[in-house]
This record gives sequence, structure tokens and C-alpha cells, in this order.
Amino acid sequence: MKLPKIYNTYFLAIIATTGGMLFGFDISSMSAIIGTPQYIAYFDNPHGVVQGTIGSALAAGSVVGSIIAGPISDRIGRRDSIMFACLWWLVGTAVQVANNGRGMLIAGRVLNGVTVGITSSQVPVYLAEIAKHNKRGAIIVIQQLAIEFGILAMYFLGYGCSFIKGTASFRTAWGLQFIPCVFLMCGLPFLPRSPRWLAMVDRTDEAIHTLAKIQADGRLDDPLVIAEYEEIVTVLSAERAAGKGWRKFVSNGMWRRTMAGFTVQAWQQLSGANVMTYYIVYVFQMANLTGNVNLISSGIQYALFIIFTTFIFFFIDKIGRRPLLVYGAICMGTCHFVVGGTLGAHYTYVPGKYRIHHGVDGNLNVLMRVTGGAAHTVIAFSYLLIITYALTLAPVCWVYAAEVWSLETRATGMGIAAIGNWLFNFALGLFIPPAFRNILWKSFIVFGVLCFGAAVQFYFTYPETCGKTIEEIELLFCPGGPAPWKTKPGNSRLDREIEEVKEAQAKGEARTSISRVIEHEKQVAAHQEQTEVEKETI
Repeated sequence: MKLPKIYNTYFLAIIATTGGMLFGFDISSMSAIIGTPQYIAYFDNPHGVVQGTIGSALAAGSVVGSIIAGPISDRIGRRDSIMFACLWWLVGTAVQVANNGRGMLIAGRVLNGVTVGITSSQVPVYLAEIAKHNKRGAIIVIQQLAIEFGILAMYFLGYGCSFIKGTASFRTAWGLQFIPCVFLMCGLPFLPRSPRWLAMVDRTDEAIHTLAKIQADGRLDDPLVIAEYEEIVTVLSAERAAGKGWRKFVSNGMWRRTMAGFTVQAWQQLSGANVMTYYIVYVFQMANLTGNVNLISSGIQYALFIIFTTFIFFFIDKIGRRPLLVYGAICMGTCHFVVGGTLGAHYTYVPGKYRIHHGVDGNLNVLMRVTGGAAHTVIAFSYLLIITYALTLAPVCWVYAAEVWSLETRATGMGIAAIGNWLFNFALGLFIPPAFRNILWKSFIVFGVLCFGAAVQFYFTYPETCGKTIEEIELLFCPGGPAPWKTKPGNSRLDREIEEVKEAQAKGEARTSISRVIEHEKQVAAHQEQTEVEKETI
């Protein structure tokens, strides 16, 4: 039995982006727990590389998920690849809940990571392929909102679980991760397949009808549907005539798109935002916040995250991608410098001047503390950094990575981009706890320098993709295309093609490949009507 499909774009985005909520749940299922006495006692106070391994296990699995995501998505479709990913989550969560030590905890997080690798790469692909060109940024931002809502909800659920005694504290928190996965699995069957994927696998009629239902309430003769489908077919034919295998990722300027997709995701991690999402509890311990005050203050940061990403939802398709990337990286770098400089100028070792002691509140990952005005400065600029991240790199890096690929390369290409994200996520997850112990405040200076490096590359190599169709973005990366710093939002070729279709329709000209389908629909309707007449006559 076929389930009815829902074609409202925002509804599709809300269901699909529940995959992002899984990622958010897993982030704060650790960040809310790692500072609790129950976790520290049961796992023998993990610190340094050990805690880094636990924290980065999710990213290690996500690299694997990103590698397999493209081929699976191209074979079974974007929607069904997300369903496949959910199975890994169920197993991984069960392993985490039943863990008997560090080994099982790491294994469970790796399995959950496979899910996150697939969903983080293929949900943006699905959203990019169903959204209108002038709303695509806002639609994909919904995924970032889902990630942040998952972080916020799970953080406070974990905070509540911290009052439960014994291992039931973290087992309950990790068991709650089943809920969004089951919700996603129940909603996916009601989502239509991507019309661009249907066109790619030569299911032409189904592609046209799905595109029409999503974009124009099922009207096959709508100028937007006609113009967009013609562009899909034209570009798809050109792509198939190009290279095969790995060559299609480097030929005819494609290397620029591959570099842009991979590096924009890498820079999202190298910006150092994970210091504030994974290890904010540690940073606030450095600022002399302890106990419940620390946990609640850390939760405020997650609330700010979702509030300001909601704000940019309304403006991302008006401002453009380039300004948000460039100025966001500069502002984040400045925040890192202020936090690092403040800590470097005012910190003391805890409890004394030697690093061999037990750290702040017995936490072996936190060996320095500031008080007074310096502490207030660290807290304020930590909040400012996450606000800037929420407005800029957090949503825009996912949007840009989903936009730069061609139809034939999008699923695997987004997998490549996600590898850039998770590879550096894994590396930084390992790096941050030992860095806090060994180079202390200089950790923030490193990330500040990287942010300014990101701004340079954004400015000189990333053309503006806002307001362009995902087919015409190809022209921006072709040899002889415009210099990135000269590109502007909007001015889509599709808008002109829509006007041409309207003019052709006004003249009674059937100039499109979709006209065959429209004529077929009329014939089928006429035949059904004739059949009903004959039945009544009999």
C-alpha cells in the first residue's frame, strides 16, 4: 500500500531535518554529561587523549558514513538513504545505553556517527533538490535549526538526568536519543522522492509530476515547472557527456567546486566553534563557573545558538553567502583572540602553579582559571562567538556545500564535503582536551588565526551562489567564469527563462519536452471520461 505524500516544502524540510536533530542530540548528550560526578566516577575520570577519543568517536563514524553516503543515495535515492541511516542509530544508541565501559561507549558513538555522516550529507542534498532557487538557503537553514534544537533539548534533558544517581544518569540521557530517530522513521514514508534524482535515474514522468506538485500545486503547465525541468534535462545531458568516475570531480572546472565543497565544511570545524559546542563546560570552568551555575550558563549558550540561527533564516537569501562567510570568520577570529588573550594575561594554575595537580573541581582537562572582570570577559566573548557562528558559518557552510555540486555529482560530492567536516571534527575532538592541558590559552589563538585564514579563502575563491538555480551555479565555477569577488546574489537565469515560457504560452507555442507529458495527461483524462460515459450507457 502506498502512503499519501505531502508536498509542502517546509513540511518536507522539517521531517527531513530531524536527521540533523540526531546530530544535535549526540553532541549535547556528551556535553551535558562529561562534567557530572557520575560520568567521571564510572569512566575513571577520562582526560586528555582518552576524553578526546570519546568525544571524537562520533566524528570518526561520521567520516565512514560520509564515504558511503553518496553511492547509497545515488542508488536508492535521497529519502531512502536517510531511512538506511536510521538503522545505524538504533544500534549505536542501544550499545551506548548498555555500555560496560569506555570501549562500548566509543563503539556506540562510532555507530551513531555513521548515521550522522549519512544524514548530514544527504539531508542538504534532498533539501537543495526540492527547494525553489530563491528559498533554498532558508530551507537548508532548517537543518541547522534542527541540529541546534537537538543540542538545546538534549542538553537540558541531560542536565535533568544529572540529578539521577548512579549510571542511570547517563544511560537515561543516552536512551532518549531513540525518540527523534523513531519520529524520523515514521515521517520519511510521507516524503516524495527528489525530482532531480528521479530525472537522474530516467523516471521522467514521475520526476515531472513530483516537481510540479512541490513547486506549483501539481500544475504541469506552470512556467516555473517548465523552465526548471528543461534546465534539469539540459544540464543532466551535458553532465553525462562529460567525464565518468573520479574525473567528473576535477574536469572542466569541477575541481574548483570540489575544493569549495570540501573546504567550506573543513573551515566550519577549523573555526573552533566546537570548543564552544562540545567543551563549553570546560571553558566556563576556566571562567570560574562551577556546579549547576556552569551547566545552566552553558545551556544559555545553546539557547542563543538557536535564537540567532532562527533570525538568519529570514535573511540568508537576501544577504547572500559570501558576506556572511567572510565577515563571520573575521568576527569569530576576533572573539578567539579576546578569549585567548584574556586567559593568557590573567590565568593561574589550579590549585597551584604546577600542572601536575588535579585541575579545576577535580577536572584534569581544566588546569587554569580566571576570576573577576577577566572571567566576565571570557564568558561574554564566548557567547558572542557562538552568536556570530549561529548567524554565519553554522548555517551558511551547510547551504554553500549543498549548492556547489552538479546533479550527477551532488550525492557523492556532498559526501566529500561532509568528509571535510567530519575529518576535521574528529581531529579537533582529539586535539582540544590535550590542547587545554598543554598549550592552555594558546588553543584559542590557534583558532583565531585559522578563522582569518578562512576569511581570505572565502573572499578570493568562493563565488556567490545565492538566488541562482543549482544548475546555473555550474557557470560560476567553469573556466572563464566571473571572479568570485565580482559575483552578486540573485539575477537568476531561471527568472528570464520563466518569462520566455510565459511568452511562448501566450503565443500558443508548445516548445518544451514537458508538453508531451501534458498532452498525455489530457489523453488519459479524456479516455477516463469516455469510459465513464460508456459505463453509464451500458
